[in-house]
Amino acid sequence: MIKIICLGKLKKQYLYEFINDYKKRIEKYHKINIIELKDYENKEKETEEILKYYNSNEFNIVMAIEGKKISSEKFAKLINDTFINYSTITFIIGSSNGVSEKIKEKANLNLSFSDNTFPHGIFRGILLEQIYRAFKINNNEIYHK
Repeated sequence: MIKIICLGKLKKQYLYEFINDYKKRIEKYHKINIIELKDYENKEKETEEILKYYNSNEFNIVMAIEGKKISSEKFAKLINDTFINYSTITFIIGSSNGVSEKIKEKANLNLSFSDNTFPHGIFRGILLEQIYRAFKINNNEIYHK
């Protein structure tokens, strides 16, 4: 399973449509669960909320601007190789406060798609698109170029 823990609610209909489109595409390849948590002004409270859904038996990836950067092809390989040893890959997307150091330290990997900062809802869509792209790459299907 792919699990995405994200802080903050989507506020625009077009973001729901964008995210649901890619969620449906991914579901043709793998089960996916998006857990949308309330965001707080307090990073410690957000950490508590994330930890309610955090499972150390899963491969946990924190999306962090200072994380490791890899290509789409290497991301596809990461997903493929990780499913050999783990039944669930969990992605954690923080709020505008970011993700606490406690969560980053617990994670198996801190990953970045860019040095840029993106609005929460748009980044959630970017992550889903990259996951979908990874499945297309791993299945040798046309899409990714």
